[in-house]
Amino acid sequence: MRKNLIDAGPLVAYFLGGEKNHAWAVALFERHGWFHTCEAVMAEACARLAYAGDRPAKVLRLVEAGVLKVDFHTSPAASRIARLMEKYSDLPMDFADACLVVMAEDHRATTIYTLDESDFSVYRRNGREVVPFESPPT
Repeated sequence: MRKNLIDAGPLVAYFLGGEKNHAWAVALFERHGWFHTCEAVMAEACARLAYAGDRPAKVLRLVEAGVLKVDFHTSPAASRIARLMEKYSDLPMDFADACLVVMAEDHRATTIYTLDESDFSVYRRNGREVVPFESPPT
């Protein structure tokens, strides 16, 4: 079974009607219904919503409704996350992106939904394996 992972960008775009990728994000939620993510992504999405003058608690309401499933634990993966962030420090890879890549390593049939096409096209899981992701058309 495919595991759909979501990054902060599509979450923010989903909530902000004026965001250029809003329609893509809404269609994504309609198509899949729910996603797996991590607390780092949630924190980033909450902060970005707050910066945009919106209510960050909306992200938690998705967890409450079962739309977001937060099933990643940082502690057991801390070493791997740190190695990825060091490897991609030239981009730089943020904490949320590193967690998503580790989540994609843990489950083979995975797609990450993100707005960060340029970064995720460079990231590799398990050393040299392309990370499956989908971004809005450019």
